[in-house]
Amino acid sequence: MGEATIRRATAADLPAIVGLLADDVLGAQREQPGDPAYAQAFEAIVADPRQWLMVADRDGEVVGTLQLTVIPGLSHRGMTRALVEAVRVAASQRDRGLGSQMLEWAVGTARELGCGMVQLTSNASRADAHRFYERLGFEASHTGFKLALHPPR
Repeated sequence: MGEATIRRATAADLPAIVGLLADDVLGAQREQPGDPAYAQAFEAIVADPRQWLMVADRDGEVVGTLQLTVIPGLSHRGMTRALVEAVRVAASQRDRGLGSQMLEWAVGTARELGCGMVQLTSNASRADAHRFYERLGFEASHTGFKLALHPPR
């Protein structure tokens, strides 16, 4: 099986993307496939030129997703950084190089866009994901904090 095609997501991909987000212990608790909020969020993402919502497509099936956000900043002498979020690979496709292909795309795109750093967060309970990111050269250099501003839907 060859490499997947990494391409921008379309509205038709939205159910598959939400399915990937919901397909694990954490996602099953917070995602609600079919909720119209996903379509609204999708429209906001595709309208923003600093956002890339991507899917990995293998033989016409969405088997992975990630979102890349470019953030201009003042710190580090005005460095622009890229944020990678919501990385998911279909259970049937794990341990086959797809996650690496997707992250290589994200890092390469960030580099092409002039970013000086790629950063991401990962839930503290995702030990396998942490090992994966470290194998790709990411360092667990910071401690992240989050503050929920409203109750989950």
